[in-house]
Amino acid sequence: MALGRAHSVAVTGVDGQLVEIEADIGRGLPAVHLVGLPDTALQEARDRIRAAVTNSGEQWPDSKVILALSPATLPKVGSVYDLALVAAVLDAAKQVKRDRLRETVLLGELALDGRLRAVRGVLPAVLAAKNAGWSTVVVPVQTLPEAGLVSGIEVLGARDLRSAVAWMRGEYELEYPEPTERLIQPVRGDLSEVVGQAEARWAIEVAAAGAHHLMLTGPPGVGKTMLAQRLPGILPPLTEGESLEVTAIHSVAGLLPPDRPLIDVPPFIAPHHTATVSALVGGGSGVARPGAVSRAHRGVLFLDEFAEIGTKVLEALRTPLEDGEVRIARRDGVARYPARFQLILAANPCPCAPAREADCICAPTARRRYLGKLSGPLLDRVDLRVRMQAVATGAFIDEIGESTENVHRRVAAARAAAGERWYDHGWRTNAEVPGPALRQKFRLSRPALAPVERALQKGMITARGADRALRVTWTSI
Repeated sequence: MALGRAHSVAVTGVDGQLVEIEADIGRGLPAVHLVGLPDTALQEARDRIRAAVTNSGEQWPDSKVILALSPATLPKVGSVYDLALVAAVLDAAKQVKRDRLRETVLLGELALDGRLRAVRGVLPAVLAAKNAGWSTVVVPVQTLPEAGLVSGIEVLGARDLRSAVAWMRGEYELEYPEPTERLIQPVRGDLSEVVGQAEARWAIEVAAAGAHHLMLTGPPGVGKTMLAQRLPGILPPLTEGESLEVTAIHSVAGLLPPDRPLIDVPPFIAPHHTATVSALVGGGSGVARPGAVSRAHRGVLFLDEFAEIGTKVLEALRTPLEDGEVRIARRDGVARYPARFQLILAANPCPCAPAREADCICAPTARRRYLGKLSGPLLDRVDLRVRMQAVATGAFIDEIGESTENVHRRVAAARAAAGERWYDHGWRTNAEVPGPALRQKFRLSRPALAPVERALQKGMITARGADRALRVTWTSI
């Protein structure tokens, strides 16, 4: 009886957990048995890895092979374990150096001819290996730029099983990652292109400075979508930690460009108004995939024509807006995804949406019903609401608005001031400050609180709405 070991990582959501793979070569008819809650893709690895080993010029044991993945109670999903399964078998057969595997985590899917294929979730897997104290990780060479974003751990890239096995024997040196260039995304137009709408432009700037949620309503063609699309241009770039958070989510979703994987600008996600609940918050069979709210983490989620979106879809936003994350339970476990995004809503005031409000032919009940899809609890979570009007002739001809660059500098200064103000408490923006802290420890003067107290007395806002008004106040002062 011979026993071999190798290690890989199971990624659930954006959280990784180390998986130990044991291979036992014993007596019996030639067969491969896989235990440890493998899914269908992992069960099929039995034939896949055996073909890859033989086609790479190595010898597969001509006896019974048992492969055990532990923790045994953790569901194992996908083909990321292929390389580690082969390494465990070769270690049991004493065909590789055991000391090379003792401190190494192996990731990657194998083709039948031995090529190593890219897999999703490499970045969170490497982060998990680093946090667990491992010194080396071997990944498919296609994902080397992504894995190289993690410092403090040796990252190596293999093109195929031949090179990986040669490295395990100390006969070959694998590839190292190249320095990663900054990912520069094109700016969606300049803010100066928006004609008029001084109030809405000011609301966009306040929303950007404090990471507040914003709702824009008005007739078609007044610039609601233009303003929303220009919001990412005035937001400050992501910090190093935020970049890794966002990149990890996009890695799990399989949306990273292979050559320049680092996302260092706030993402802008604009799903169509026909999107389902699963598309918005995440879903799928097995382990849930990240939805639009998670892909917009540390960025902007723009819901255009929100009055056309289903009520159930809109109501699904309430928990992510409040908690800053989504937790989705599926057959193979609970996936947790960060979802601290800035929500921008835009809609026409009524179904007929004429250029002039006087030309509306909708009944009053139809107008109320159209925007009534936003329930009170959901509307209570929107900090700013702006009603935009048609552009006047003089503004259209003569007025030139302030550029994105100028507004960006003011927003960056406001974000920096807020970050310094709340640094000791772990908050980054005014929108993250909890209500009790605003009402007690950081209480404003009585004259400043007077309008909020009057609105509460008249029943115009709720206690949650009062807290949001205080957050906007901290951004405006």
